[in-house]
Amino acid sequence: MSAPAMELHPDRLLPADAGVRQIARELYESVAGAPIISPHGHVPPQWLSEDTPFSDPTSLLITPDHYINRMLHARGVSLADLGVGRGPLSEQDARAAFRAFCSHWPAYRGTPVRYWLEEELIGIFGITQRPSAETADAIYDQIAAKLATDAFRPRALFDAFNISVLATTDDPCDDLGAHRALADDPGFSGRVIPTFRPDKYLDPSLATWNDSIDALARASGIDTGDYAGYIEALENRRAHFKAHGAVSSDHGHLDAGTAILPEAEVSRIYAAARAGQVSDEDARAFRWHMTSEMARMACDDGLVMTLHPGVRRNHHTPTFETYGADVGCDIPIAMEFTDSLRPLLNAYGTHPNLNLVLFTIDETVFSRELAPLAGFYPSVYVGVPWWFIDAPEAIQRFRSAVTETAGFSRVSGFIDDTRAFCSIPARHDMSRRLDAGYLAGLVAQHRLALDEAHETITELVVDNPTRIFKL
Repeated sequence: MSAPAMELHPDRLLPADAGVRQIARELYESVAGAPIISPHGHVPPQWLSEDTPFSDPTSLLITPDHYINRMLHARGVSLADLGVGRGPLSEQDARAAFRAFCSHWPAYRGTPVRYWLEEELIGIFGITQRPSAETADAIYDQIAAKLATDAFRPRALFDAFNISVLATTDDPCDDLGAHRALADDPGFSGRVIPTFRPDKYLDPSLATWNDSIDALARASGIDTGDYAGYIEALENRRAHFKAHGAVSSDHGHLDAGTAILPEAEVSRIYAAARAGQVSDEDARAFRWHMTSEMARMACDDGLVMTLHPGVRRNHHTPTFETYGADVGCDIPIAMEFTDSLRPLLNAYGTHPNLNLVLFTIDETVFSRELAPLAGFYPSVYVGVPWWFIDAPEAIQRFRSAVTETAGFSRVSGFIDDTRAFCSIPARHDMSRRLDAGYLAGLVAQHRLALDEAHETITELVVDNPTRIFKL
């Protein structure tokens, strides 16, 4: 008996009502081929600068994708068996991991991960067999054969995916050599830009903070012995990033707290932290102050500031100690933005150079806090659903919750936020289909003219990310 087949239905994710679906088809088709703008993600720039062929299907599709791995871990599969925290996999280990993934294919039913995986397997690799324990080796062989060809090297896929801008996420002390190599390479026409991610340099409660500040001094060539030098060093590295094409900084603290402390007070806390004697309360106040300082620096240098608090990182300590960060055990917490951001917004919320994009995984704040903030402050924009809530149902809820207060112009374009390179086109296509469906509903209800719906979907896919991220 042959394995069940997979296929991509042309109307996937579009409204079930035939009349609305026809409008949605027209809107979707108008942007289906638009280039992908990816202003926040985690694809290693070295993949593109070195253009080294991908070694095997597991290392490309499974090991780096915490969306896939966390669900397998929940079903009892060891992260080590999926290649997490390990170096290059042997052929035997790569196949074993792929078999584990295929054997647990039913785990992804109804999830956005299933949608993306089908898009990848069918749309990119031409796989038509449904993954299972029985089909795992055949699917592995088919993908591996394609990865051995020039058409499936990183740069060729970048072009095939029609990516116009790809932002990476980078440590402030990174020399950005991979980005420089790409910019200087006449054989590469894409745009790959770094993003300044300073979290570990702003939080003196971290055990590694002093080591990070020492590294900051070495990278900038500026003495970080006092607070003034520390600020100058951060400004120096932001300038380095901007010179290499960066358009934004990215911030992912536990909460959205901000503060503006007197210089004497923040200098005192900095000195105590450098001496290893900072209290938890002072460390938190310092971090809140530095979040405001990032906004102040953004007003000076023009980098867009994205803020995505509200995740308890590395919730399972033994997993973190064994495998490190970003392996799937981060868990969302409830959020508050209105009072937390007030010090920052009182100081900089109407500054013409500040673009502040606010993301959350707590859906309760979309209509209660984020949309009203974006509906008043010219600097504030609402980031689309991402991470745990970049799912079809959540994206539809987001449009309803935010549009009624902030409209369409105050929201970012789609953010794929992924380490899984091959999922990028699937994620963006999902967003375009869902936005087409939402707008089609407004047209069918006679709340929006069809020509306005066409203008709006282009705004959501092209204009908003270009404008908001200053591309």
